[in-house]
Amino acid sequence: MIGTSIALEELERDALTELVNIGVSRAAVSLRTMVGEQVFLSVPSLQVVDRVMAAALIRERECDSLIAVRQDFEGAFSGRALLIFPEANSLELVRAVTSGELSGKEAQEIEEEALLETGNIVLNGCLGTIANMLRKPLTISLPQLLRGDSQQLFNVSTSLTDHGVVLFLYINFAISDRDIRGYIAMIMDLPSLQTLKVLIAEFIEHIIGPEGVAHEG
Repeated sequence: MIGTSIALEELERDALTELVNIGVSRAAVSLRTMVGEQVFLSVPSLQVVDRVMAAALIRERECDSLIAVRQDFEGAFSGRALLIFPEANSLELVRAVTSGELSGKEAQEIEEEALLETGNIVLNGCLGTIANMLRKPLTISLPQLLRGDSQQLFNVSTSLTDHGVVLFLYINFAISDRDIRGYIAMIMDLPSLQTLKVLIAEFIEHIIGPEGVAHEG
């Protein structure tokens, strides 16, 4: 469970969800340019959970092995971001981002490169937008590809403590007529989440003002 002093309030969660949606919308524009087809990306909900619960949320939905693109980020708040897909969907995603012109064998051969590029676009879109809107720059690592089950993905080695928390987001992801479900997870330690919570509260006050009235900034 996440302590009440750390958990995001409803308005804070809504604001962060909106920031992520702006980020994935920008990522969708970049992907559309890359693949030459319509791309739809949205994040309908966000939860703050611990690692065990994050793993369970995916395990409830996915029976197959998972594939994830990982990027670490550092700045005012630090952690690790994962873009996660069922492994069975990964080749479908590769075919989608290559306009479906590859055979199964060809898709397998470029699978890693295509997934890393897609993950880099989506995660950078999210993290970059959050950093820009909160006016706190982040340094983002090069992407890596991970495979495994949900328990493995949320317990791989990092400098993060065992008390890390997860911002867990379900993604609606469609390219042309292909529906490709996925997840974004941002794993942070408690001090980073507390910093993010403070920054989001400041962002909300800047946008709507201390009296709750929207104003231009």
